[in-house]
Amino acid sequence: MKAYFISGLGADKRIFSRLKLDPQMEVINIEWIAPIKNESLSNYAKRLSSIIDVSHDFILVGVSFGGMIAVEISKLLKPCSTIIISSTIYSQDLPLLYRFAGKLQLVKLIPSWLIKSSNWLTQNFFFGTKSSSEKQLLSKIIADTDSGFLKWAIISILSWRNSVRPNNLYYIHGTNDRILYSKSAKPDFVIENGTHFMVYQNPGEISEIIDNLVLAKTNG
Repeated sequence: MKAYFISGLGADKRIFSRLKLDPQMEVINIEWIAPIKNESLSNYAKRLSSIIDVSHDFILVGVSFGGMIAVEISKLLKPCSTIIISSTIYSQDLPLLYRFAGKLQLVKLIPSWLIKSSNWLTQNFFFGTKSSSEKQLLSKIIADTDSGFLKWAIISILSWRNSVRPNNLYYIHGTNDRILYSKSAKPDFVIENGTHFMVYQNPGEISEIIDNLVLAKTNG
């Protein structure tokens, strides 16, 4: 089974580096491509999906922004399973503050360098990094992210509209996620005390969930 992994906004495959998955899975990390000016999240997902080999069974795994991209790709390509982590299925479940900022287009007024800043607030409060190695990794990921892509991605999230839950989609979320939080969201799997960085912090729990979901499809 091919498993296509899509990282989060301002992240890359390093975020998945601690997962220990069943060797039956062929993990393929999807690399970001440059967005077209004013491109919507759904149109970007359609272009990004061209890398996927649909002649074989496959699953999608997306974290944060990558989860939203996975939702859009899933609507197009019908994978065996879609697993989203620290993300959201419906645009209406984005925090109210984000949706308000999107309507006012406030992000366009913020300098790219400020969006890329890595400080105590982003590290400790929003992402919930704890150890020095986690803080170092997040700082490197943010530093390596193109500021233009980061700003486009934030704008595309705030203007995203989706009310459809694709078939065979599973949602993993943490109780301490301070970036994508919603009382109306109903995750299929809840990680107690899981932060927005939990795919790196809680690799054992998340690997087990992914393995069980994927192997159930493979053996079924």
